[in-house]
Amino acid sequence: MIEKQFSDLHAIFINCTLEKSPRISHTSRLIDVSKGIMERERISVDEIRLIDHEVPPGPYPDMSEYGWDQDEWPSLFQRVLNADILVLATPIWLGEKSSVAKKLIERLDSMSDKTNEKGQFIYYGKTAGCIITGNEDGVKHSSMGILYSLQHIGYTIPPQADCGWIGEVGPGPSYGDTEYKGKKIDPPKGYDSDFTNKATTFMTYNLMHLAAMLKTRDGYPKYGNSSKSWKEGERWQFRNP
Repeated sequence: MIEKQFSDLHAIFINCTLEKSPRISHTSRLIDVSKGIMERERISVDEIRLIDHEVPPGPYPDMSEYGWDQDEWPSLFQRVLNADILVLATPIWLGEKSSVAKKLIERLDSMSDKTNEKGQFIYYGKTAGCIITGNEDGVKHSSMGILYSLQHIGYTIPPQADCGWIGEVGPGPSYGDTEYKGKKIDPPKGYDSDFTNKATTFMTYNLMHLAAMLKTRDGYPKYGNSSKSWKEGERWQFRNP
């Protein structure tokens, strides 16, 4: 039953690296670990490297209407909307998620006033998690901000919804590197980290389990949380003190 439910799911990974394709993204290597689990469980998986697209910052659904020459976000958003699972992946810079990750959260939020057929905010019934990589501290700090933002706009966050890998503080080999300053690294850097491997596996399966449960139940009942009903005057059991 679970296997069948998994095969009905669709996931999207959004890589918020600062490296444009085809340059190496160490974050993409950890994405591949989670992505591989999903694909082996027969989930349909999509992936976007956001920096490869013309997506300006801004609080509106289409920033080309507000002075920007081009905005690919409206078309990319349809790929996000088609997914039952969102995984936001980012490197750490100065102890924080990347500027691209911050921009992505802004653009996700720009669509959050849209509603589904129940009148709920558009991300209701979808699950989300995050992947963090880098060479400095900040995995939990970055995850905290990302996961708060995603749940605030409507995503459902399962337990153990984050994973990450950070090397030694300061310059050094990054996740998946096989060589650094002429010296070979075997196995590739970070691949033998039991902590990272366990956290990545748990996050991936928890996202799939929760997404399957929500999809089977057609998301959340609209009782008590429909923006459309609230605007129409419904207040359920609320009483103004």
